[in-house]
Amino acid sequence: MRHYSLNMKIEDLDLRELADFPSHGGVLRLAGERVILMDTVALGILRRELIETVGVTVARGVLTRFGYAHGWRTAQAMRAQFPWDSDREWKIAGGRLHTLQGMVRVEPVVRAPGEPAPFAEAVWHESYEAEQHLLQFGRAEEAVCWTLAGFASGYLSFCNGKEIICVEDRCVGKGDAACHMVGKSREEWGDAIADEVGYYQKQCLDAGLAKVTAQLKQAESRLRAKKKELAEHDDRVDEPAGMVARSPEMQKVLELARRVAHVDSTVLVTGESGVGKERVARFIHDQSSRAERPFVAINCAAVTETLLESELFGHAKGAFTGATTDRAGLFEAAHGGTLLLDEVGEVPAAMQAKLLRVLQEREVRRVGENKSRAVDVRVLAATNRDLTAEVEAGRFRKDLYYRLRVVELRIPPLRERRADILPLARQFLATAIERARRKMCGIAPQAADQLVRYDWPGNVRELENAIERAVALSVGTQIAPDDLPEEVRIALPAVYTPGKVRTLEDVERDYILAALQANAGNRTKTAHQLRIGIATLHRKLRVYERRA
Repeated sequence: MRHYSLNMKIEDLDLRELADFPSHGGVLRLAGERVILMDTVALGILRRELIETVGVTVARGVLTRFGYAHGWRTAQAMRAQFPWDSDREWKIAGGRLHTLQGMVRVEPVVRAPGEPAPFAEAVWHESYEAEQHLLQFGRAEEAVCWTLAGFASGYLSFCNGKEIICVEDRCVGKGDAACHMVGKSREEWGDAIADEVGYYQKQCLDAGLAKVTAQLKQAESRLRAKKKELAEHDDRVDEPAGMVARSPEMQKVLELARRVAHVDSTVLVTGESGVGKERVARFIHDQSSRAERPFVAINCAAVTETLLESELFGHAKGAFTGATTDRAGLFEAAHGGTLLLDEVGEVPAAMQAKLLRVLQEREVRRVGENKSRAVDVRVLAATNRDLTAEVEAGRFRKDLYYRLRVVELRIPPLRERRADILPLARQFLATAIERARRKMCGIAPQAADQLVRYDWPGNVRELENAIERAVALSVGTQIAPDDLPEEVRIALPAVYTPGKVRTLEDVERDYILAALQANAGNRTKTAHQLRIGIATLHRKLRVYERRA
């Protein structure tokens, strides 16, 4: 180990002499101690991860104590090589080492003779820590050079044999022109820095971690309460991916979706608008081996023909007006994952041929480029059109239709799976209650009856909107019939449900009672609409009351 004479000045410290950096790399040493080179951006990312994981208080405590340990060890290493006796020399050496190590550029503060001065004082320029905090979080409300203050405190505490606390009272990270540090003994500071001292003590971390633990417990408690609330509205909250499948029709769809998810075959999802085609497509993705990779969806009907090719395949810089940079398309964005072509029946004829080529060759060519790029994408398609009729009319390519329809999943409309209506309604109710921050406990029986009676031409999407409207308008703790849209309130019962034949007497009773309810109990108007005498209506109602 190299030793230096007492006559050597602090200004003579040279990084080339302190450092031992072999040209071939490997073990690097500074003042005889092994060191490593570290990218400041990586340290900035570490700071961000700490703050986002355990909060500012704990992160600051960790980084301050780390800086303190670094300064202490640096002073130990320097003491073995530089036998200075002057406290002043050691104070200056600390700032010099700070600068040589690239952490900050230290400018000593020079005061006039006789002017009171603290034990240690310096102006810090080009602080790596302030730079990284600004990069990761933007301007802070307080000083952010936590490791630098810790380093100065640890270094001076070792060299002087007593506890020295360095405090940053101005910082570039909070908008000051330069960082400024003041160091005093613990006794000199007194109670002025009671909060700062806490960051140097292990108790700070214990208290911070205890706070984090308490917050996690509170979050878990809120989640349990939320799960209980959901359970009150829907006793099947554990259904996969938010899918509701009480009806046999929908259960068959999901069973087929689970099976097809395990292979990479192209799937065509069909059904009326609003039945949940995209949700089923996402369910297939989530159940597949590609679940950890991207799920990308595009509504082909929402993009103009001129832009659709660029959206799907990407473009090169200068390929057309406005193409100022190279841009990857959605096929490349979904590489390794799943791409959903929603409303694929709206794809123009010219694009159909290009899409077919991509599906067959598994490669794309950006607009304006001559080279092809391989893509590994599982393609799903969805449409509310009858593609068989479109093919017969010559509006959709037959070869593309069969290429997309390796497996077809038809999602039945809501009117064909009425067993799903109330479970879906309760699921939407729980979400709407949370969003509106309302205190509600469910759907009144009369309102639930009307929900089941209505045919829902807009399917699941219409049901969701109706429930959201009802939550917004409701004045009670339950959704009442009056909270529902008019078309739902006046819906009459279906006279026939597939798979279930009812007696004529039951059908007549339900129809008469529904008509009476639709007329707000007006018997004269109801008899007129039903084209029966008022006496006949009274007699039938008396019979229904006796049987009730």
